Amino acid sequence: MVSTDFAERPIKKLVLFDVDGTLTPARQSASPEIIQLLRALRKNIAIGFVGGSDFVKISEQLGVGDINALDEFDFAFAENGLTAYRLGKPLESQSFIKSVGEKDYQELVNFILHYLADLNIPIKRGTFVEFRNGMVNVSPIGRNATIQERHDFEAYDKQYHVRADFVKVLREKFERLNLTFSIGGQISFDIFPQGWDKTYCLRHVEKDGFDEIHFFGDKTYKGGNDYEIFSDSRTIGHTVESPADTIRICKELFLS
Repeated sequence: MVSTDFAERPIKKLVLFDVDGTLTPARQSASPEIIQLLRALRKNIAIGFVGGSDFVKISEQLGVGDINALDEFDFAFAENGLTAYRLGKPLESQSFIKSVGEKDYQELVNFILHYLADLNIPIKRGTFVEFRNGMVNVSPIGRNATIQERHDFEAYDKQYHVRADFVKVLREKFERLNLTFSIGGQISFDIFPQGWDKTYCLRHVEKDGFDEIHFFGDKTYKGGNDYEIFSDSRTIGHTVESPADTIRICKELFLS
């Protein structure tokens, strides 16, 4: 039976959304059309987001104008759910550094920085390694790249497999640490302990007893950062190509 907190919703289901490429263009703000969709959905069904970025970045994308992201969602899962909120209240969090340990973390980062220094790609900007609460984010071009530079790198990466080759080297070098390497977005990949992919967030919603949990994401292929939760037996997965695609499918499934 669904939790009393959601008993008044006509549809006893939960819909979880990836952020970049699903609710917003990569690292850009949500459109008024997406906000309108989310508000319409929430009248009938529980909704949440699950993103790999930290909560500050996701809030900037989904909190357009005077909108507070926590007020628009029943569940808010940043860093795959390692930072989590339910109905605006924080849930228990986890830490990458506690799991891996400082010594192994430094060995990993030192190797990454050496690899990046020797990497020949058309341009490099800044912030190549970003330490987050639940993961390490690595960007060969640097997270300070402009939107156009991100588009250009994404096209370059599709041709030359910069991130895939980098991940292959790291996976072999640090096999003993039992880490997951997940390519997502346009310019980076995430590193986190095994089991800390987006399925991590599901432990926060299981007790609410939803009839179904739907997940919408764009990187649902094997190796993409939506793959694990998309293919999990506890979810019904939907692959989208853009926020417009998300709007179309949601309207067909839940608002028709």
